[in-house]
Amino acid sequence: MSRVAKNPVIVPKNVEVSLSEGSIAVKGPMGSLSQTYPDYVRIEAEGDSLLCKAANDSAKADAMSGTLRALVANMVKGVSSGFEKKLTLVGVGYRAQAAGDTLNLTLGFSHPVAHKMPEGVKVETPTQTEILIKGADRQKVGQVAAEIRAYRSPEPYKGKGVRYSDEVVILKETKKK
Repeated sequence: MSRVAKNPVIVPKNVEVSLSEGSIAVKGPMGSLSQTYPDYVRIEAEGDSLLCKAANDSAKADAMSGTLRALVANMVKGVSSGFEKKLTLVGVGYRAQAAGDTLNLTLGFSHPVAHKMPEGVKVETPTQTEILIKGADRQKVGQVAAEIRAYRSPEPYKGKGVRYSDEVVILKETKKK
């Protein structure tokens, strides 16, 4: 059995879990998420916890049971407390402004960049150089953060660009004469 799948997923009191054949739906204060899974993996509810088990002895089922356990744990955490990514803009004149479900970026291009947020993801700009991306779905939050970072990723000589707040950019030394 997968070492990851051996650990049960603890479900908090404010989260509802509904299991049906081949799918799981989780509902909480931050929203609701659902996930389908193959028939060679089972999810069992025991009290206030969920167990993911392989339905047969194949290596694929064993691996997928651990993957499903991680996905279910992220769903439970997402609907109860949510996920967030923080981005920082480094560079003269680099600015961000949230307007509803659109993030307006000025990144040194000849044109402004407007990034539309997908459903279930919210964006905030506490300052002009900070971007907070929040949501219940961990995959969506990470994907949106990666898309925004891809507009102008940090360059290696001055470190200018969009970076994660905890990212370390190693600067190269400039060319000597």
